[in-house]
Amino acid sequence: MRPLRAALDLLTMRDWHTSLGFSVSEASSDASQSGQAKTMTTTIKLGALGGQTHLDLYLKTDGAEGHFVNFTSRGGPLETPCLILRTTGRKTGARKLAPLIYGQDEDRYVIVASLGGAPTHPAWFLNLEAEPKVGFQVIDKKFEGLARIAEGAERERLFTMMTQVYPPYVEYQARTSRQIPVVVLEPTTPIERL
Repeated sequence: MRPLRAALDLLTMRDWHTSLGFSVSEASSDASQSGQAKTMTTTIKLGALGGQTHLDLYLKTDGAEGHFVNFTSRGGPLETPCLILRTTGRKTGARKLAPLIYGQDEDRYVIVASLGGAPTHPAWFLNLEAEPKVGFQVIDKKFEGLARIAEGAERERLFTMMTQVYPPYVEYQARTSRQIPVVVLEPTTPIERL
């Protein structure tokens, strides 16, 4: 096992993923909006992670891999931005983490509780409905924050914005009789660990 470990240590994460047949490509975040230096990230292909999960990869690389996901196999774009949301389990009180597609509205982050157009809300949404204090990670930036459900004209505007980020949301809304919730994440405090 040591020779394999030593060989893996010599490879970069990108080389390692490529050697295993993962589909990766370089991308950079849009630094012009934030005024910060560009952060290089790698796009991962959905379903091409072998035994690792998207969540594991995002956390292990501090968002360098997993921030962008290739959702073309599901009708989405090649580079779909994802964040990690931390909620508190409404029944267990345990910390729950979920990678989710997001958009940005000024200094706030927007997520959609679509569950692929299922008739019920996703568990993470039910958790933040019960406890709106959340944590989230966008690439390597981590925040404590508050989650709130957008309503009325704001919900319509943000849902339309999110269909530009991930077009299948239109189809998901057509699949279900429930109105798919749009959630606004408002960062309150930067944190070191999610």
